[in-house]
Amino acid sequence: MENDKIVIGITHGDINGISYEVILKTLADARVLDNIIPVIYGSPKVAAFYRKQLDIQGVNLNVINAVEELNPKRINIINCADDDIKVEIGRSTPEAGKAAFNALERATADLQTGSLQAIVTAPINKKNIQSDAFHFPGHTEYLEEKFGTGTPAVMLLVNDVMRVAVVTGHIPVNDVAKSLSVEKIVEKLQALNISLKQDFSIVRPRIAVLGLNPHAGDEGVIGNEEQNIIIPALKEAQEKGVVCVGPYPADGFFGAGQFSKFDAVLAMYHDQGLIPFKAISMDSGVNYTAGLSVVRTSPAHGTAYDLAGKNQALEDSFRQAVYMAYDIYKSREINREIARNPLKVEPKFEKSNNKVE
Repeated sequence: MENDKIVIGITHGDINGISYEVILKTLADARVLDNIIPVIYGSPKVAAFYRKQLDIQGVNLNVINAVEELNPKRINIINCADDDIKVEIGRSTPEAGKAAFNALERATADLQTGSLQAIVTAPINKKNIQSDAFHFPGHTEYLEEKFGTGTPAVMLLVNDVMRVAVVTGHIPVNDVAKSLSVEKIVEKLQALNISLKQDFSIVRPRIAVLGLNPHAGDEGVIGNEEQNIIIPALKEAQEKGVVCVGPYPADGFFGAGQFSKFDAVLAMYHDQGLIPFKAISMDSGVNYTAGLSVVRTSPAHGTAYDLAGKNQALEDSFRQAVYMAYDIYKSREINREIARNPLKVEPKFEKSNNKVE
């Protein structure tokens, strides 16, 4: 491999959204290629359409049949779509869902064989991608089935000022309370703790845990999940070596900026964590799936059909997702090396009798 570069697979997501716009704009910046060798899993035809439609300069694609044929100095693309694929900008179509799944399936297969070091997934439409082969609420659950490590995968949103994880992900709000358990929260805390150490090189992470109810239940006045589930889970996780505190009322916690005092925040459900995160960092946040055996990142936005084809989408979040995939892979590599060769202190010998001090 050329210098310190790693091969990163990029899945094209929904072809009718802003995926190709943010992918091509990201890769048009030559500095990105200093650290990675990109392989787009998508459609050369669709990529060429958007490159012309949006007048994106500086992106020359090297079409290959398999990742083994990649050119380390080029932007590579593998065709994962039908030759007669049709772009319908801003629309959800079954054809787009099929193309998104085919790209994801091909990329994850190469990830499993070790041909890729990491994967960055462009946004999918969670409805049109559904099929007998893909019956998941989103990327996180699909990848957990393929690359799970025995502990649950954790949806972790990352920006320059905070990291926010969730206990329950893509489930209806009316299922959240009954889905919580001491075991599930402890598992998420442990997985998050491990990720902060190996993926972000934080030696002793501090994790804040949010309550479920308004005012964190007000000691049982507004719900009892804090007393019966969350607090016992905190105590158990602490006994297992996780530094975690809470439960904090979510509104005051974010409103007072308390997140800045912690390495990560564990929210109880999707919107509780993602609304404040995206309010602060919609354009540059990254969605990272912690707890997998592989590295996967994505931008912290969706298909954005309303912006598709208008040359208005910002690529900052996608670019940060690419950089973060590289950084996390390298962090894991360093931590694996440390684990293989821990620092050994040589014993001192006393000159007079050669005894170990």
